[in-house]
Amino acid sequence: MTTGAQTPSHPARPRRSRLRRFLPLGVAAWLVLEIWLLTLVAGASNGLVVLLLLLAGLVLGSVVIKRAGRRAFRRLSEALQQQQSGAMPAAARPDSEGNGLMMLGGLLLMIPGLVSDAVGLLLLLPPVQKAVSRSAERTFERKLREADPGTLGGAFQQARMYRPDGKVVQGEVIRDEPGGGAPEQPRPPLTR
Repeated sequence: MTTGAQTPSHPARPRRSRLRRFLPLGVAAWLVLEIWLLTLVAGASNGLVVLLLLLAGLVLGSVVIKRAGRRAFRRLSEALQQQQSGAMPAAARPDSEGNGLMMLGGLLLMIPGLVSDAVGLLLLLPPVQKAVSRSAERTFERKLREADPGTLGGAFQQARMYRPDGKVVQGEVIRDEPGGGAPEQPRPPLTR
């Protein structure tokens, strides 16, 4: 039976970003390359050499992550002590830069595989860390310039209410400005 009402037309799906489109393919290619290289090394020598390489990467990666974590914690505690004493924080020391990249390098060393080990070792080199951090900073600044003007709070203006029957009601949060009329009363919860 037809009621004469038009069926709602669904808007076209937004285009997927390149990252979302090619990331699964890249991860699959990386896994295949890692497995192929490990079998190549195992064929050239033996399985014990591959096992020792993987264990060495695991141990070295854990040492790197532990060292970078200790350094970051020490730097944080020094900054907190300076803030509590009322002193101005000192300028960033050169050895405090790149803790995140060192941790990423250690994590890549811990992941089994030769390509991830090579990238992890590269991330431990200070010139590579500086180049990667400069590139990431430029990319972040460019993305900020391209973003719509407004506050970060604007990103959280969408709300979803889940009704008891399982349907999702999408809406917008509208806040009343203070001093605009009646005093604020407690509002009922969105869901039951």
